[in-house]
Amino acid sequence: MAINPQGGEAAVQRRRFLSLTAAGAATTAMASTLAACGGDSSGSGNVTLKLVAADYGDKPENNSKKYWLKVARAFTSKNPDIKIDITVLPWTDVDKKLAQMVRDGQGPDVAQIGAYADFAEAGKLYSADQLLSIPTQSDFISSISAAGDLHRVQYGLPFVASTRLLFYNEDLFSKAGVTKAPESWDDLQAAAIKLKAAGVKIPFGLPFGPEEPQAETMMWMLSGGGNYTDRTGAYTIDSPENVKAFEWLRDELVGKGLTGPGDPSRTNRQQIFDAFTRGEVGMLNGHPTLMKQADARDIKYGMAPLPGIKGKAEMTMGVADWMMGFKTHGRREQIGRFLDFVYHKNNVLDFAGRYAMLPVTTSASEAMRRDTAEKKLWPFLDQLQNAQFYPADKTSWARVTKLLKEKIGSTVKKGGDPASVLQELQREAEATDNANG
Repeated sequence: MAINPQGGEAAVQRRRFLSLTAAGAATTAMASTLAACGGDSSGSGNVTLKLVAADYGDKPENNSKKYWLKVARAFTSKNPDIKIDITVLPWTDVDKKLAQMVRDGQGPDVAQIGAYADFAEAGKLYSADQLLSIPTQSDFISSISAAGDLHRVQYGLPFVASTRLLFYNEDLFSKAGVTKAPESWDDLQAAAIKLKAAGVKIPFGLPFGPEEPQAETMMWMLSGGGNYTDRTGAYTIDSPENVKAFEWLRDELVGKGLTGPGDPSRTNRQQIFDAFTRGEVGMLNGHPTLMKQADARDIKYGMAPLPGIKGKAEMTMGVADWMMGFKTHGRREQIGRFLDFVYHKNNVLDFAGRYAMLPVTTSASEAMRRDTAEKKLWPFLDQLQNAQFYPADKTSWARVTKLLKEKIGSTVKKGGDPASVLQELQREAEATDNANG
């Protein structure tokens, strides 16, 4: 990730162990008080935890609520004093509605969404040390777990993850006479030129539309030797490496007609994914879900590491979604019990398998690695340990993401000015950081 663990994994684990040791002495004394907290508590100690989660399904049949109902039933059968009230919302609504719930004083006990930093900065969340058992905490993959830290304390609990690879249509490659996956930007351009000459509608799919341009942006930054931030966590959006990457995209891909007839600034990721599954795209950057969609349409495809400026990119992008425990009703002990159950290996594998995502725990990742039925996911797993993640620990990231969605697409248009746009984003990011303290 752009923010690396301070002092390495060993230091992180020592810090967590010491915190847990100190917290453990107080746990017994507090348990009876915690059991009685919350508006749903009664003389019998029964509590209902409110869960708000994002929907990962793409149709009603695989709505995420089915998964959570299954988990809730299994958990309550072992913990009859704790019920789970489940609300699942689409990604387009979940962040906004959760924020409103919290503002209204009606926040949930547990939420699973795409960001945690604003809630943590506002003091709304329990830390991982306060919620999880030592075995659960130590099972998180370290590179992902570190991305959940704010001021060196973990508040964001990774839930699922994904990495990115280059996807290419094998039939279109064969038709165009491209014999192997590109390893450098020059290779990628050469392959795209051949694909265009062979009549491929979209030689390279480049989605900088408002759906998720922050992901495509980060992939090109990383492949060019840049990133959103440096090792200290300071923004480096307008670095020379990043400017060069977008100038190359503007001049060498978009400018030469190698990204198809559409406007990349108005093209969303799912539009390009859909076109790939129709056999219209030669190459694109994709995540594990694209495999499932391509398999359903019998598209023959290959996958390879992202091409870099001079060869294979040294780093790839990882994306994690987050679980968090809110202090809203003071149900720390019950939330902790539920989350320890959620992160049981079988539950982690179940969710990852349903939605072609990557597990965030070592035990589940090792189990997936042993399962030959999941062999197609192994290349993504290979990338996970060293993947770079969004600077999700920065409270300014939400503002930066919003601005990226509005502005980054203009950098690759004819006459676009990457340096000016990236400088503007840098100024706004720094100003927001400073305003947030």
